[in-house]
Amino acid sequence: MALIWESHKAVKAYDLLDKIKPLQHAAKPATIYRALDFLIEQGLIHRVESLNAFVGCRCSDHKHEQLLLICKLCHEVEERTAQHVMHVLNEEFKQAGFSAHSKAIEIHGVCAKCAVNS
Repeated sequence: MALIWESHKAVKAYDLLDKIKPLQHAAKPATIYRALDFLIEQGLIHRVESLNAFVGCRCSDHKHEQLLLICKLCHEVEERTAQHVMHVLNEEFKQAGFSAHSKAIEIHGVCAKCAVNS
């Protein structure tokens, strides 16, 4: 998990494997994916679907929906709880008779730090 939390950038499974290989020569992709699945189930990390990567959860003490802001310049991912946004979405789902089993919204753009520097 520490390898995922090294930065706020999303990390791909094979990048994790490359970091672990010097320490665990026998490590295989299946081992990494099992560990990632476990960490997701425990609510410690999130999968960033659009990047096929993973990022640490800043709200791991409780189950929640996700709003992930992904900077296209520095590649950092900011997690927001966005309770108001998720409430509005839940109302839309209810009106549609739709039962969502998981919710994550990924928005790609430019973070505040990069906007100031560009």
